[in-house]
Amino acid sequence: MADIINGIKVPFIPIERPVDQPSKVNRKGTDPFKSVFEEELKKVKLSSHAVKRLETRNISLSETEMNRLQDAVNMAENKGAKDSLVMMDDTAFIVNIPNKTVVTALPIEKNGENVFTNIDSVVFAK
Repeated sequence: MADIINGIKVPFIPIERPVDQPSKVNRKGTDPFKSVFEEELKKVKLSSHAVKRLETRNISLSETEMNRLQDAVNMAENKGAKDSLVMMDDTAFIVNIPNKTVVTALPIEKNGENVFTNIDSVVFAK
C-alpha cells in the first residue's frame, strides 16, 4: 500500500506502539492531561482588564486571597449566579461565574459612589 505525495509514490508504513510502552491513558481509564485541564478550568482567572485595574489601583492578591475568591465563586456558582459582586475585605470584584473570570476589581471608597449594575448576586468572601 502506498500514498502519492507531489507525484512521488511513498510507501505506507504503519507505526505501532511497542507492547512494553505505557499507554497515554492510565489504568483507571482516565487521561491525566484531561484531569489536569479540567482542574485548571475550575480555577478563578483574571481578565486582562482586571489585571490592569489591579495594577493601577495597587491591589495585590495573595494565594490565600485567591483561595477566598475561589471559595466565593464556588458558592455563587452553587446558587446559580451568573454575574456576581464578590466583596472581600475592602475590595469589590465583579466576576462572571460561568467562566470563573474576574472582570474587574476596585477598592471600596468610604466617601465615593459605589454603584454596581448588571449583577445578579453578592457574595461576601470569608
